Amino acid sequence: MAGQLHRRDVVAAMLAPRTPDTLVISGLGSSSWDVTAVGDDDRNFCLIGGMGLTAIIGLGLAQTQPEKKVLVITGDGDMLMGMGSLATIANVAPRNLSICVLDNELFGETGGQPTHTAGVTDLTAIARGAGIPTASTVRTEDELKAVIDSVHNGSGPQFHTIKILHEELDSPKPPLDGGYTKDRFRIALLGEAKAVGGFKG
Repeated sequence: MAGQLHRRDVVAAMLAPRTPDTLVISGLGSSSWDVTAVGDDDRNFCLIGGMGLTAIIGLGLAQTQPEKKVLVITGDGDMLMGMGSLATIANVAPRNLSICVLDNELFGETGGQPTHTAGVTDLTAIARGAGIPTASTVRTEDELKAVIDSVHNGSGPQFHTIKILHEELDSPKPPLDGGYTKDRFRIALLGEAKAVGGFKG
């Protein structure tokens, strides 16, 4: 059953306690528009078209930056395509990684077709079954507040399905130039000297 929470309110509340050491990876389409609506930030890496990759990119970042918090914000369609990443995340068990899935039970970018979560598929149960120790489904404001505290102050890996309304909203775009986005994220993460002069890859 779809939720009653408003996606933009959820993401704004999720990012409100953000510290300078919190890095955000957002999934394609609406999740990236939601993150950008809060404010464009060099520490955001928005995956404009990389469906299914958001959680596993978050894992790689969490492994290479263990002193920083990594917050993945994505949608149910993206997470369904990348479910295998949950098993890897559970086995690596990065303490600094949290995944929040905005679940409106629809493929919002391709016309609003129902996803499997509109049926019997339970992403939280899948995350638990993969071995992620902290996993929950959020439907109320009070549950959301508890998750926000856990994400920013607790240990990972964490996985939270946040049931939201389906809404037709504007689409504030982050920079759409992939090379520019990559470079500014590296500079925000590593500093200009390392990102430009000393970072290979």
